[in-house]
Amino acid sequence: VYTWKHPLEIPPPSEENWQKEDEEDFFLQDPEQKRDALPQPLRMINKLVMLLFENAMEIIERKEMLQEAQKLKVQPTECFPTAEFQVPGRANCLAVSGKYIFVGLSVSLAAFTVSDCKEVFTWDAVKTQICAIHASDLGDELHVLLAVDEMGLVWLFCFHKESFLFIKILNEMDDINKRITCVEVVLSPGGDYAGVLLQGNTKAWLDVYQLPKDSWLKETEKNPGAAAGLACRERRSSWTSACRSQADILLLQESPASANKDDAKLSLPVLLLKLKPPKPVTGSSFKSPLDALKKVEDGSMLGLGYNHLIKDSQWEQQEAIFRSTYREYLEAENERESKQEIPRHATFHFLLPSQILQVGPEMKVQPDVPAGISVHWDGSHNLCFYLLNRPLKEKVDSDLKPDVVWPCAAPIACSAVSSCSRYLALACEDTAITIWDTHLGYPLSVTAILEERLIHSVHFL
Repeated sequence: VYTWKHPLEIPPPSEENWQKEDEEDFFLQDPEQKRDALPQPLRMINKLVMLLFENAMEIIERKEMLQEAQKLKVQPTECFPTAEFQVPGRANCLAVSGKYIFVGLSVSLAAFTVSDCKEVFTWDAVKTQICAIHASDLGDELHVLLAVDEMGLVWLFCFHKESFLFIKILNEMDDINKRITCVEVVLSPGGDYAGVLLQGNTKAWLDVYQLPKDSWLKETEKNPGAAAGLACRERRSSWTSACRSQADILLLQESPASANKDDAKLSLPVLLLKLKPPKPVTGSSFKSPLDALKKVEDGSMLGLGYNHLIKDSQWEQQEAIFRSTYREYLEAENERESKQEIPRHATFHFLLPSQILQVGPEMKVQPDVPAGISVHWDGSHNLCFYLLNRPLKEKVDSDLKPDVVWPCAAPIACSAVSSCSRYLALACEDTAITIWDTHLGYPLSVTAILEERLIHSVHFL
């Protein structure tokens, strides 16, 4: 048993015996506090200055860490020009094909060699400004060029043995009031096909041409003198550009075409397809389901959705219910009118033979020659595929149906095809990006961007 020797004592309730801090020696514990406290408002100013200093130090440390991390990354190689060459006028565009550089100038089209940057030939038969050039090497010193001028005309050339051979203006019109301008030009790898997106006053369409490159190679080999003479005549011919009216410009641009139609020995391109934008899906005109089934071919693939049994009254009723339910979330009334507008711009790609392009056994397919073209118009949910090596039974101006249709959940914003033509990327307006394997015909990955941003373009690296 433990017992206390002395009884417990309770201290008296007096402040004299309370333990107090030694305020005199307090500055020895924190030397920074030996000075007297600042009076107001200096204490507030001191706090603000110290807070500003601490924030500045945090920013400096963060930047130093980013600089150190940037030094650890692989730095890109800086490239400096090794040579330069002077061109007459202003250079608007250029394209490289083989050992030549083709430059579109303000009044002409010039060719330079890649090795020494020397000017080889200049085509200035028509004083027109070249805005875009697409070129492809066909082999045997023969190159095909598509040049777009300031008026929206597409000029087709062949470059053979250091001379330009003018062939045709693809969208030439006799009446300037009905002038058709080019929006976009795509030349297939290898120069077998060319796609030209055209716009008129009220409509737009896509023309797909087959370029007879095999015939051009034979014709230039058989008659090289005539081709050289044609190029020399084009170089010597010139027109004055004093009058810049539209009629004079049209006459100048028609002169070489009309003058060289009899002299040129090269074959003309063949118009394969004329693809028009899809019409808006309207109410059904069928009286019975049997009439709709008669329009369906074999039912083995999806279509554009025109053969349905939904009446206009049903759609109007459904839209009225939708607008009354979600009135506060809808935009202005002109949204409905914008949906009914016919699209005027399309994105298209040439595709090599693959699983999604089913070609009949009677068709001969080469692995390095495009077998189809994919097209999607602005605001459309459907990606349409058309075969290029189809038999020419239908008229070109007829309303051609796509061979394969891929519907998407949202309107397609943009697309891209890899250089090997195996992978196809589709970006929709709902920010979903899908990568397809065209050889096998199934999607590889689907990526959704969570942030509400619009995707304007996609590219393969």
